[in-house]
Amino acid sequence: MKKLAYGLANGTALLGGAVLVLIILMTVTSVIGRALVPLGLGPVPGDFELTEMGIAFAVFCFLPLCQLVAGHATVDVFTAGLGAQANRILLAIWEVALTATVVFIAWRLYEGFLGKLGNNEITMLLQFPVWWGYAAALVPAGIGVIVGLWSAADRVRSALTGQDTRTVEGANH
Repeated sequence: MKKLAYGLANGTALLGGAVLVLIILMTVTSVIGRALVPLGLGPVPGDFELTEMGIAFAVFCFLPLCQLVAGHATVDVFTAGLGAQANRILLAIWEVALTATVVFIAWRLYEGFLGKLGNNEITMLLQFPVWWGYAAALVPAGIGVIVGLWSAADRVRSALTGQDTRTVEGANH
């Protein structure tokens, strides 16, 4: 299961990175087009809408890997003096809390998807159905739930047995 979790997390992170590169290229093209309006060029139509949807998708793509490698911001001033077992317990508690948060976000994203699907709302410029963005973000959010459940179970197992399969920084994957 560890291999699957890391495979899913790495795959979605790569996909998120590719989407960010495309957003960057589109933004550069749009800015150059705006600068060259006198020459008959112009901005990319709907660039703000595409950026908004793409960034949301990318954020959800990066969350699973960030959770696996404990890449979220931490303040370890208080925990540095605790023993290894106390830190394992704290990691397990926070991992379960983070996974519960990811599950909650994915559930609300799903509910938002259903709402947008039912009301036929479209974007202002490109006239895309708004539910497309929700549907796209649901895929990596679902992967985040799968990865989070494994990660939480792994940290709880580590707290119960004292056997670590990965470090806080995720160096042991």
